[in-house]
Amino acid sequence: MTDSDRTPPATIPDADDEGIDVAALLDRIGFDPETNVLTRRQAEVLALREHGLRQRDIADRLGTSRANVSNIESSARENVEKATETVGFAESLSAPVRVEIPPETDLYDVPNLIFDAADEAGIKVSYTAPDLMKRVSDAASSAVEGRNVKTRLFVSLTTEGAIRVRQAAE
Repeated sequence: MTDSDRTPPATIPDADDEGIDVAALLDRIGFDPETNVLTRRQAEVLALREHGLRQRDIADRLGTSRANVSNIESSARENVEKATETVGFAESLSAPVRVEIPPETDLYDVPNLIFDAADEAGIKVSYTAPDLMKRVSDAASSAVEGRNVKTRLFVSLTTEGAIRVRQAAE
């Protein structure tokens, strides 16, 4: 445990200008530092940011520097990103259909790749071709430029026909 984790919990103003106990907020949304990838301090900083506070205001409330709050927030967001990727990877392992979309693939060709793999597995896809293109493009926004897939993508399909899109590590 670091010194910043021992700092008393911060409060944040609500719409009525009454303070909200961040510890109570984290408790209400089920934050458990024993089972979470975030430290308690990281969760507090993210909760305060989600309530619209600036890093400077959070630093004042937590008795630390803005630079420290920035570092805590950056680490927290990185941890969330890694946890999300880990969940996606674990879901992909058990998905009955996995499709690799190589770089330089035309986005308009992606639905047929998915439909073909789903047909082979006997799974009905619950999306239309335009819906699939949009979902892939939205989920992998930085990997798609115009109609061109720039980075290798992995699309997994559940038995219920839902899809998950992951990008290859760059």
